[in-house]
Amino acid sequence: MNPETCDVLIVGAGPSGIFTAYEAKKTNPALKILLLEKGHSIEKRICPKRKTGVCRNCDPCVITTGFSGSGSFSDGKLSISHDGEVGGELNRYLQPRAFQQLLQYTDDLYVQFGADPQVHGLESNPTLDSIRRRAAQAHLKLIEAGVRHMGTEKAYDIYSRIQQALEALRIEMRFNTVVEDFIIETSPAGGSEIRGVITTKGETILASKVIVGIGREGSNWLSGMCRKYGIASGVGQVDIGVRVETDANVTQEIDRTLYEAKLVYYTKTFEDRVRTFCWNPRGEVAEERYGSLAVVNGHSYKDEALKTRNTNFALLVSKSFTDPFKTPIEYGRYIAELGNMLSGGKVLVQRYGDLTRGRRTTAARLAKNLVQPTLKDAVAGDLSLVLPHRLMVDIIETLEALDTIMPGIASDGTLLYGVEVKFYSNRIVVTPEFETNIKNLHVLGDGAGITRGLMQASMNGVAMGRILTGQALSLSNAPQPAGEQPDL
Repeated sequence: MNPETCDVLIVGAGPSGIFTAYEAKKTNPALKILLLEKGHSIEKRICPKRKTGVCRNCDPCVITTGFSGSGSFSDGKLSISHDGEVGGELNRYLQPRAFQQLLQYTDDLYVQFGADPQVHGLESNPTLDSIRRRAAQAHLKLIEAGVRHMGTEKAYDIYSRIQQALEALRIEMRFNTVVEDFIIETSPAGGSEIRGVITTKGETILASKVIVGIGREGSNWLSGMCRKYGIASGVGQVDIGVRVETDANVTQEIDRTLYEAKLVYYTKTFEDRVRTFCWNPRGEVAEERYGSLAVVNGHSYKDEALKTRNTNFALLVSKSFTDPFKTPIEYGRYIAELGNMLSGGKVLVQRYGDLTRGRRTTAARLAKNLVQPTLKDAVAGDLSLVLPHRLMVDIIETLEALDTIMPGIASDGTLLYGVEVKFYSNRIVVTPEFETNIKNLHVLGDGAGITRGLMQASMNGVAMGRILTGQALSLSNAPQPAGEQPDL
């Protein structure tokens, strides 16, 4: 079989991949672009559990794979941070003016495709001033940024329009196609160059440029490719923690004022950094799968009829490691696997009061709890048998600090689900054009350790599309990735 050829091959149809294709093809219609995605097209991304309440272990998981990636099918929030402090490290690769321009352009695109014009959290008022003051008194850092909430169900419509836009531009998208390996050539004089990829179907696809934007779901595979071909990368931090669920009345002030509170706390005992993440007012806790691994996430809806009485958010402990540790992704998976081992492959849930008393939550205690779990098939258990002692102390101390600005969050009935882990710890070394040390191999988004969210991943794609078509970006000259990541 003769190999296929194209100008640009994009691996992964998450935000970074689809916006690379959109921006490049819109500017240069003659480019032959092929986009490969291991999951389904948008219209086939239907999770059966949302109707039946039972996970069918779809392979691949329709929540974590498919057109638009996993983030769009969770809470569908776009973080509007003009200084780049929220959602990743893209501001380390771009000059401030270029970052601002990309943010505005990308945000405008989302609104054009149907995102809600309202942005939460940018206005100043007495309630916000009170939240700021109480956070400071509790030694909590409140990071202020706007939030444009698409909603879990509305994101489906928005990305459907984006998929249609790519089809109208005649961009070929091939779904249910898994890339197995790279085709790398090494010259006798030294140096390596990518020529294409091989899929699990045995297809050979050659391209002048290969863009990899595989997101968190594919980060473990990409980490393996880095080891196999000597792609330069650094050890990033690992974010591990729990998802907190409480009565929405407890978080009502923050929900109404900010929609999402981005709070950072440095714990008293270990001085570890703990952050709130993925805040879902009146949302629901959800399970998502990475292969056979069940982890926890959260969803929130725009439709009033779909809202619940609870609010949920993640508490993530950020840990950086030194030599000889080089496998943060595997470390995160190992802890999540411990939780799966105790729960029969499900997500664990524990009452905060049981955790602090050193006892396991039982089904009987959970049934009479004031806060009822929105993840109905979560298994009552003991998170202290899963998470390391240091992380448990960090989580307890952070909840106590949060209780000073949200009285009741550290009550006995608050629910903690585990494990929540973010697989974006492999930080690949790239040039300002997002090119690796393998010539013509570019990496983008969460899976490369550059971004941590929908907005910056989308911006990363727009930037890559402009680079492919020779547009100026006012790029930074600073190589990275060293030093501590920003707070959020």
